[in-house]
Amino acid sequence: MNLNSENSRLYIVRCGEVALKGMNKPYFERVLLERVRNAIACWDNDSHWNGGLMLVRIGGDVPVDDAVRKLSKVFGVATVSPAISVEKDMDAIGEAAAAFVRDLRREEDIRTFKVKAKRADKSFPVQSPEIGAMVGGSILSGVPDIRVDVHEPDLKLFVDVRREAAYIYRDKIKGFGGLPLGTNGKGLILMSGGIDSPVAAFMMAKRGMRIEAIHFHSYPYTSKRAQRKVEDLCRVLAGYMGTITMHVINLLPIQEEIVKNCPEDETTILVRRFMMRIAEEVAKKTKNMMLITGEDLGQVASQTVEALVVTDSVVDMPVMRPLIAMDKVDIMDKAKEIGTYDLSIQPYEDCCTVFLPKHPVTKPKLDRIQKSESALDVEGLVKAAVDSDEIVEIKPSEIV
Repeated sequence: MNLNSENSRLYIVRCGEVALKGMNKPYFERVLLERVRNAIACWDNDSHWNGGLMLVRIGGDVPVDDAVRKLSKVFGVATVSPAISVEKDMDAIGEAAAAFVRDLRREEDIRTFKVKAKRADKSFPVQSPEIGAMVGGSILSGVPDIRVDVHEPDLKLFVDVRREAAYIYRDKIKGFGGLPLGTNGKGLILMSGGIDSPVAAFMMAKRGMRIEAIHFHSYPYTSKRAQRKVEDLCRVLAGYMGTITMHVINLLPIQEEIVKNCPEDETTILVRRFMMRIAEEVAKKTKNMMLITGEDLGQVASQTVEALVVTDSVVDMPVMRPLIAMDKVDIMDKAKEIGTYDLSIQPYEDCCTVFLPKHPVTKPKLDRIQKSESALDVEGLVKAAVDSDEIVEIKPSEIV
């Protein structure tokens, strides 16, 4: 598709870590371009790399805010700039810059400005400082009642002269950065309805990992609405990651057996060990390479160092805990940023609140836990749970 400037808007997309990938850089750039094209596939667009920049043209009357929102949430995108392009001629650049500022002043009170120029095309006869000075002069003569302020301007205008054209823009709107989705394998997130696990899934996806989810319920002790809450959380995450496959497992039979046959204070850690066993079996079947949890060190009884060691001992698969050393306030802030917080705090119970002991063991001993499990048909319980797997495909919802 080849959109001309008259019926489209131009956006400059910059990558972050992708630029540091050395000989693997072409692969990462190719995947990032594919992800950007997928994100804006609902609109006419023409997207391609030009040097170290991705140039994106979007046709029609698409609001700038909508386009920027979709582009900036693609993992691997560092910044986005709505821009205009102009031929590499100083008179044309100066006139376009003055017109750009006049358009901005129709909506904003801009009284001071500063021009920052970059000459990426070293064959261009005017050097960067002179470009800035000449464009500044054109703005002063073409825009009434405006002056230069190099320290705290109302407007910082960028002029980027490249081989094929010059680009003029104002904003460098921050994206999420990271690495393009799909460049770092696939992992299975244990997804509760709380604040932490959606943030953990987001952070691993930001590192390029594709995400599947597994959710445990204890129906009828937990409601169907509690599961829908988790589906809603996955739907928000799918807005960043694409369709998410969610595995739904009934944990109640296992919980009932534990309550009937094991010490009460060990219930939480025993249930957690079964969750990990089941998740590992599902992950193996679905070719996920690792498990992911939202655990935060010391936050609850099952997240002490001792409890985590005992929990991990039942699986051979690596367990990623991206939130392990984060402060809870920081996790909450991230949840608000990505749009999951308001859903997470809805008061619907999850399976971890069922049969919760009054005084859970916080420093479990592996030999004692294994002795308690000897009263259970561990293999049979795990197999029955895995066989009960219900698969739900969660498609994206728009990010608020």
